[in-house]
This record gives sequence, structure tokens and C-alpha cells, in this order.
Amino acid sequence: MNVTLKPFDFAQAVARAGLGTDGVPLAKAGPVQGTGFQKALGQALDAVSRTQNDAESLQREVQLDNPTVSLEQTMVAMQKAQIGFSATLQVRNKLVQAYTDIMGMQV
Repeated sequence: MNVTLKPFDFAQAVARAGLGTDGVPLAKAGPVQGTGFQKALGQALDAVSRTQNDAESLQREVQLDNPTVSLEQTMVAMQKAQIGFSATLQVRNKLVQAYTDIMGMQV
């Protein structure tokens, strides 16, 4: 196995660490966007919302007698939307309970 090492780039390493070449932290522009729990929660809520919108549109198409949309497909989409909403509601309840527990702690 042939292993080649790249030369160490000090400037790139300190930039990744959030430091200038003199070791002083760089001024931050605020929190890094698009990472962490907030983004994951937002994506999950968007997915649940899309699932509910898809089920609603399929339900409308069945009511309008669209021959390309089956009742089975619509029922499955409605069940997926219901399960997603129930899971979201449970996560919300757990988050509220955790917040309540933390706020009730003695300092």
C-alpha cells in the first residue's frame, strides 16, 4: 500500500480552528447557519408538512374521481401523515417536559 502525506498547511489548520495566524480568535459573524439540532428539527417539521400536503392533495384527487390516483395510495399517504404528526407531537411534548424540568431545577 502506497501512502503519501500532504505537506502540513499551518494557515489552513489555524483557519479551521477559528484562529488567525497569530493565534488570536477570529471575529465571529454569529452562529454557524445550517448545523445542529435546530436544522434537524426544521427539516423534520418540513418533511411532516410535505407528507400532510401530499396526503391532502391525493385525498382531493380521489374526491374528484381522478383515475390515476388509487384509494389505497391515498389511504397509505394519509396514514403516513398521521404517524408523522403523532411522532412530531410526542417530540414536542418531550421537549416541553424537558424544558419544564430544567426550569424547575434549583440553582
